[in-house]
Amino acid sequence: MLTRHPSDILDQAKIEFLKTPLAKKYHIVNIIWLPIEPTEWIDTIKYAAQRGEPVDIAWGGGPTMFNILMQEGLLATINSSDVLKELKYIPKEIAGSPMIKTDKEGHIKWIAAALASFGFTINKAKLKEYGLPTPQKWSDLASPIFAITLPTPMVGVADPTKSTSNTRMFQIILQIYGWVKGWEIITRMAANARIYFQSGLVRDAVIRGDIAVGITIDFYGYTAQLENPKECKYILPKDGTIVNGDPIAMLKTTKHPKAAQAFIAWVLSPQGQALWMNPKINRMPINPLVFNETPQGRARPDLKAAYERTLHASTIKFNETLADDTVHSMRWFFYATLTQAHELLQKVWRQVALAYLHHKITKAEFEKLVDEMANPDKFKFKDPATGKILTFTLKVAEELNNKIFNNVSYRNQLVAEWTKLAKQRYLKVEQELKSLIGG
Repeated sequence: MLTRHPSDILDQAKIEFLKTPLAKKYHIVNIIWLPIEPTEWIDTIKYAAQRGEPVDIAWGGGPTMFNILMQEGLLATINSSDVLKELKYIPKEIAGSPMIKTDKEGHIKWIAAALASFGFTINKAKLKEYGLPTPQKWSDLASPIFAITLPTPMVGVADPTKSTSNTRMFQIILQIYGWVKGWEIITRMAANARIYFQSGLVRDAVIRGDIAVGITIDFYGYTAQLENPKECKYILPKDGTIVNGDPIAMLKTTKHPKAAQAFIAWVLSPQGQALWMNPKINRMPINPLVFNETPQGRARPDLKAAYERTLHASTIKFNETLADDTVHSMRWFFYATLTQAHELLQKVWRQVALAYLHHKITKAEFEKLVDEMANPDKFKFKDPATGKILTFTLKVAEELNNKIFNNVSYRNQLVAEWTKLAKQRYLKVEQELKSLIGG
């Protein structure tokens, strides 16, 4: 089973499922987990099938990854009576986001196994220590005020090439604010931040107080609240979030469709959903019956209250097609221009932000410098395949998306080009700032 879930979920799921009548009915005696990076899923599925050891199920990792698997023709139709029995209690969509994904013929390809919202987790003591405001919106994390602690960042994010949840959060920002303003906010946020290579490391850093705020999926926030209740709090951004379904699906390569769908049925049942009620897991269930029909659910009124808040969060109308059509371009542009060039980006941003906060430059001058640092519509580069000069507009991001995904050599050349040009861009801004303040 391919999965993005951490070991605490996987260990418990294996123990609980193997005790069930469904496991005995279909002679399931073991589960082999494959917790690998999302960028490796497709190759793993194909390679495992060639070796005669096909993967049966994919579980967890967000809808973008599962939509890619669906586009690649790797998801089988889910149609067993065991699963269909549970679907009566699963909503088809929540806040405009699909919880059951079908193809054009209406065949079920994936089903949400849990809900997820996206926001940030704060450490109140750390905010107070540095005199930082409590953020309420995504854009607050891009504020120059968070630059005052640099080079010791008080914001944490994860690189989207390593984190599906952070991918989704950056997509949310781009859809709330638009392509140009969205990239400005993401760039300034990254400049304020320490960039981690796992989203769980962001959560852990907030819990420990290494940073004051980290962008997190909801259950990481609720875990932080339980582990450090005095200081940690999860916040749903007032400028908008989405409620995602976190999918489970059967792969076309499976040789055990009945057994695979038995596991899916259990995950969707109240008994399987009780897994999310574990205080070390704290996920939002997709099947609300868990709160009334299981002792684990009845013991978590706090999680039920969080579930109700999630259903009524300030959600945006999210364009899933647009997200899918730009996801690879977005991830690797972030990696090249923000992760790979991070040291220089942070250095120059700190100079610009402090110059503005100390009234050495005007608001108009500050905004002009930020625009030169972050505006994707002014980022010109040479396409390594054609030699043409392109600009990283939304249209170009859509045009390059599949090429970046399908051609690793092309992607690596593009990343190298983007990284080089990003560094040149930041150095140019640094020189312009010096001319403005006379340094």
